[in-house]
Amino acid sequence: MTTARDRALAAALADARDRPDDEERCAELDRIAARADATDDPRTALSARFALIEAYLHRGERWRTVEPVRRLRATLARHPGLLDAHPDELTRLRRHQRQAVEAAFGTPRVGLDQIRSLTDTLADELGPDAAPVAELRCRLADHLGDEPAARRAYERWTAGDAADPVGGCAGCAPARRAELLTGWGEPEAALAALGQHGQHHGERDAADGTPDCTDQPERSLAAGLLPWLRTGAVVRAARAHVRAYRRHRRERAAFPLLATHLRFCALGGYPHRGLEVLTEQLPRLDRPADDLSAMEFAAAGALLCGLAAEAGLGGRRIHRPGHGSRPAAEVDVATLGAQLQALATALAGSFDARNGTGHQSGRIASWLAERPLAGPVSLAAESEFDDEPDADPADPAPPGPEEPAPLDAALLTAALAARGEAYTAEPDGTLVGRWGEATIQFRVLGEVLHARVVAARTLPADRRAEAYAFCNAWNHDRLLPAAYVHEPGDGTLVLAAGVTTDLSCGVAPTQLAVLVAAAVRTGTAYADAVAALRATPNG
Repeated sequence: MTTARDRALAAALADARDRPDDEERCAELDRIAARADATDDPRTALSARFALIEAYLHRGERWRTVEPVRRLRATLARHPGLLDAHPDELTRLRRHQRQAVEAAFGTPRVGLDQIRSLTDTLADELGPDAAPVAELRCRLADHLGDEPAARRAYERWTAGDAADPVGGCAGCAPARRAELLTGWGEPEAALAALGQHGQHHGERDAADGTPDCTDQPERSLAAGLLPWLRTGAVVRAARAHVRAYRRHRRERAAFPLLATHLRFCALGGYPHRGLEVLTEQLPRLDRPADDLSAMEFAAAGALLCGLAAEAGLGGRRIHRPGHGSRPAAEVDVATLGAQLQALATALAGSFDARNGTGHQSGRIASWLAERPLAGPVSLAAESEFDDEPDADPADPAPPGPEEPAPLDAALLTAALAARGEAYTAEPDGTLVGRWGEATIQFRVLGEVLHARVVAARTLPADRRAEAYAFCNAWNHDRLLPAAYVHEPGDGTLVLAAGVTTDLSCGVAPTQLAVLVAAAVRTGTAYADAVAALRATPNG
């Protein structure tokens, strides 16, 4: 029997799902889940927390998924048969559980007991030798510095089912294995894990067997940079760096890979190139994917700055933007290196305090002590970075009309400019245009395109019931955009709507033009419908 309380929670959840993807939406989803727990409504609690986890993932805040995953597990413990008839949802929960454990590696804000508990739950359900469980235990042991345990788990991981739906992207598994082997000082084994061995260190080999993985071949090329360098294949490594960095330089999700690019430049004898990369990517350090990637980026940057100073570039100045209480400044390479080393050391210490070991501090110290693996390279010789015929790495060519590319502000600007209609750019990068009765804001949120429609007409606050009825009817009858009511607190009601499109697989300019046109067409239809509402509820 469905009660009024159940309907109220379901309506609140539907309303929260229609909100813009911001912190307020996350807080509302968390409140709904807590209310569902308190009223013993486990289905709504599960739905709200699934939505909350996906919101955190879209916002790039993976570490925050640990708590909702833990609470999902607690709900299932109280209601053991809740997902018996929903095997897809159980697989979805297990995938999120694996993602939460992976995210916990990246921050000291999650305790080891929580990491082990989530991993043990998966082991109880999938089996202790299942590939996803073995991988997580391998990576945890490696993170703690227990290499023998990590190697034992590695053997179980590589012997398991690579296609397990809980185990993450099978196409990226070779790169994850290669990164571990590289850290253990086995470059040849790392290249073998990537499908590259002996004399056949070709970039094409890194893409073989991963046709469905959108991160390839660039993810594998980055994983092969240091192994190639350490086995003497410097030219191969240089070409792989150029090809991979053209993509990684702009992708939010690729931030954890930038440390490898910096270390390649430092150890390969390319200090000028490395300083260019560091200058371009330094602002991203203030908004990192997680603490682990920030630590590794800072350590790689400190190594690069130290080697650049030894090469006579210590006085070169780099602009470091302001962040928080830190003012913007022009910092010389030697000073920047010291700042980055202090950050990396502090973050390593916070991990070690959580872990109860000194492994991360020792690992960062070993990075900072590394010396160039290739002979000195003159500035003229750095032209080998331009061996790729299609474009210069500092100025990549725009994609063709049918060629998918990572979503970015430049692609969106080009799509709007091609329409020949007026729009303005806000300081935060939002592109705003007026089409009839609709103001439409286009934003790039990582790999997501979000269009927010605001109708020109507002309603008085006393017509709230009518406004909600209108939005509910619109959402029932129309696919796009998702309508909702916003109350700015000035006695009026703003009728807004949104269209969110996940473009994590990339988008071709032609496809983006279609998406923009659809947002404008449906957004103006929505605003026209708002304008057509009666002047008074009874008039």
